[in-house]
Amino acid sequence: MATQNVGIQGLSSAVKARIAGMIASLAGPTSRHRREAALAEQHRLHFALLCKAMDDPALAGVLNTYETEVPPEKQRQYLFANALYANALYYHRIGALTLPELHGHFRVMCQNQVFREYWAATKHHRKSLPDSSEEAGLGRIMDDLIQELDDSDTDEWWVVGETPGDSP
Repeated sequence: MATQNVGIQGLSSAVKARIAGMIASLAGPTSRHRREAALAEQHRLHFALLCKAMDDPALAGVLNTYETEVPPEKQRQYLFANALYANALYYHRIGALTLPELHGHFRVMCQNQVFREYWAATKHHRKSLPDSSEEAGLGRIMDDLIQELDDSDTDEWWVVGETPGDSP
């Protein structure tokens, strides 16, 4: 009887382990889905707040953390530039843009002088990011791209800068 009891206990442990494994495998996609849903909701909220600030100069003043005085019209442009940048980051984070595709979007954004002014005006904002964070790394890609475009002697801006993933 003791031998049978040990066998049942062993079987019970194996079954428990298998059930725990199945639960963990099911929780993975659910967890990923929850993360993506939370990211989408956060993106919607961020965009809604930016839209309110663009529509109301009094609210835009709350977001005025630039190191120099920025006139209200220019600040609205900066808020819109931030919305475009955040949108590109969001698409990359959900997997809708690969890193090379994101780099291509960055190239296009950098062709606009207002975007470049926004990027320069918010340089100190990015200094608060941990160096190892994804956003800090993407910011460095943008910084490098702007520098390469400034240093370039070609009018073919769409070929300037080494696309991430192109290097050996």
